Amino acid sequence: MPRPASPPKRATATTLAPSTVHIRLEGLETQHKRLLTQIKKKRTELNNFVEQIRSIGTQLYQRTTSNFQKIKALDEEIHTLFNEILTKKKLAKQTKHKIAQIYHNLQVAGIISRKVDDEEDTEDELFEFNEQENEIPYEYHQQQHQPQPELESPSAARTDESKKIRSYFLRLAEIFHPDKATDSETQMRHTEIMKEINKAYQEGDLARLLEIEKKHQVGEIIDSNSEDDLTRKCIRLEQQNEFLKTQYESLKQELRSVKNTPEGAIVSEYNKIKKKGFDPIDEISLEIESQIEIISEIRDYVKDFHSAKMTIKEFLCGPAVLRSINQSMIEDFLEQILEEIGE
Repeated sequence: MPRPASPPKRATATTLAPSTVHIRLEGLETQHKRLLTQIKKKRTELNNFVEQIRSIGTQLYQRTTSNFQKIKALDEEIHTLFNEILTKKKLAKQTKHKIAQIYHNLQVAGIISRKVDDEEDTEDELFEFNEQENEIPYEYHQQQHQPQPELESPSAARTDESKKIRSYFLRLAEIFHPDKATDSETQMRHTEIMKEINKAYQEGDLARLLEIEKKHQVGEIIDSNSEDDLTRKCIRLEQQNEFLKTQYESLKQELRSVKNTPEGAIVSEYNKIKKKGFDPIDEISLEIESQIEIISEIRDYVKDFHSAKMTIKEFLCGPAVLRSINQSMIEDFLEQILEEIGE
């Protein structure tokens, strides 16, 4: 019985070792993906932090507005009383100076708002409340923009980065402009894509423009067997990666700046209190109520002198609450020094 014929052998392709340019390209693409991931993560972290500021601000506004209004009313009353005392009462020059010093100390201690002069108020408040919109407006270094159809760069300085972003924007806008669509379905799809492109351009977000380019596969076609094509791609990736590094550092700096604002400090404190199992808003509300009690005592103290229920000598001793605060500050300072000496 004849042996069955063995199947014909297939010709195996010769596998060539990767060239230097292939290795270089692979490293750049790996770096490119990592940078895009880092930027996306950092952008999400920044957006979440800003959103948390707004959320906490809104909760604070809703639950503490009435107390802040009480503080504001008490604050204005104290300023009015001191103004009348210093301008209408007949006082010796030295006595008037001492009363003015008490008034100044109350402002420096943060018990009442600071006054630059009789007309200008430089109050430093926890939040600037927008009563019309019923929310806490938050402004940070990067200006918020709405997508716009215009092709003018939002940046006045024609830096290399802005030029690069503009070139990508124009190229994508040329491809996805809705007016160039031949049917209504494509036009609708291109309109949505153009919204993304506009938003990324207005925010100076090169990473997002590159993601859009990759998502819709509109990049340059590269011949993997052409050293010239691969070299050009390497050069382009190197440039992109440098710009992406700059964008990543900018996002990190922006996040640090936001965290260092008074609003950012409140978020950090809010999270610390929450981890301990307490309701941060309740804790803040209690603190505000305690502040109201202190300011009310100050108001009564000034009011008693204004209505002649207190002698100048008694008044110049200063309010008891202010003396206790000063004593507490001194004790804290001494305790800190002792700790440093011990260390």
